[in-house]
Amino acid sequence: MSSKRATKPKPKVQTPCDRCPLRGLDTFRDFTPEELAFMLEFKSGELVLDAGTSILHEGSNSPHLYTVLSGWAYKYKTLPDGRRQVLNYALPGDFIGLQASIFDVSSHSVEALTDVVLCVFPRERLWDLFARHTGLAFDVTWLGAHEENILGDFLVSVGKRSATERVAFVLLQLFARARQAGLVKNGALGFPVTQELLADTVGFSLVHTNKTLKRLRRSKAFTWQGPTLEVASEDKLAELASTSPPGTGRRPLI
Repeated sequence: MSSKRATKPKPKVQTPCDRCPLRGLDTFRDFTPEELAFMLEFKSGELVLDAGTSILHEGSNSPHLYTVLSGWAYKYKTLPDGRRQVLNYALPGDFIGLQASIFDVSSHSVEALTDVVLCVFPRERLWDLFARHTGLAFDVTWLGAHEENILGDFLVSVGKRSATERVAFVLLQLFARARQAGLVKNGALGFPVTQELLADTVGFSLVHTNKTLKRLRRSKAFTWQGPTLEVASEDKLAELASTSPPGTGRRPLI
């Protein structure tokens, strides 16, 4: 685990919600004027973190909730002997810390995979959001249910999918989510996931993961060279993963 710790959020709001660059994407639903006014008050600042910095620690309590404004993070659990299971990844627009807010402590850790900028919200005002804005309350509920769906899909992969299906599924899901977050340019994605992280996501050794990638590359469905991932056919990658191509519907952004 990283020894870097998250610093306190900067009190100044550098990117007001009404000028959020993510709002320009078709992926995210618009706020009503009343919701926007609340969000302008709700956001307390931004947290700028280097890659490798811990955002949340398993078993800890945080007074803040976060939305990823830019960068990548990953969520994971560790066993007492240090073995790690990556649970999910957080991309721009994703919400972090809801579980710790509801249950007082986090059951997993979150670490910055790249340099990240996080929008910061005080945890104690979450109940104000639920009381005053049913639309935003539904959005928070949707984000929690969406996270559960992703964890369920990853669990099916680790438990039932073959080696090639597991790796294809993770690459497909992350590429599709990154595309929806506006990170794919001309079919190419700056992909910070290492083969070691991928191995801890699919539950294989690094050697097994490397061999599986070599087999998958023969399909020509994608190329992964250095920090760049290009997907030639999401349909083909979905077929290799024994799943359906990801949907493209709109989603909430807190």
